[in-house]
Amino acid sequence: MRVYVPLTLPGLAEAHKAGELGPGPLTAYAVTPALREWYVSDDIEELEYAALNRAASASLRMLAGNAAAARRRVVVAVDVADSEATVDPDRGLTVSTLGEVRLARAVPLAKAAAVHVDSGDAEADVRAAADALGAADQGDDDAQFTVDGAEDHELLWFATQEIPNLVE
Repeated sequence: MRVYVPLTLPGLAEAHKAGELGPGPLTAYAVTPALREWYVSDDIEELEYAALNRAASASLRMLAGNAAAARRRVVVAVDVADSEATVDPDRGLTVSTLGEVRLARAVPLAKAAAVHVDSGDAEADVRAAADALGAADQGDDDAQFTVDGAEDHELLWFATQEIPNLVE
């Protein structure tokens, strides 16, 4: 199963140094039954893209809570056994938790398939989105528009061998 683990650049640096994503439990995102039902598609690539975007939103939340982190969303795509990713059926019914899965323990970074990171061009919009997240959560439409602006930026794909260059 492909899961998408949200991080920040400092979190990616820690994972690189430790050789693993963790410690567990970790929140990740995957193609879950609730995500399939919400997205209404049978195309696995579209569904995985939706799970990636859910993880990018979670990365934005991490950035909102860490003012020192570079304003670039980070998602690590990892392949794990289906049994390693568990879904809480009660949490999967809300829009904010669609696609959410739990990994009970740390995952070796060697299992990573790719890393997805915002380009430098996205930093201003990601910064604004992280700053507006609290107001958006309270129903402010203008703030939600700002948060949605970060989603206009596609995350770039990087091979795992490029992690050292990303965290320098």
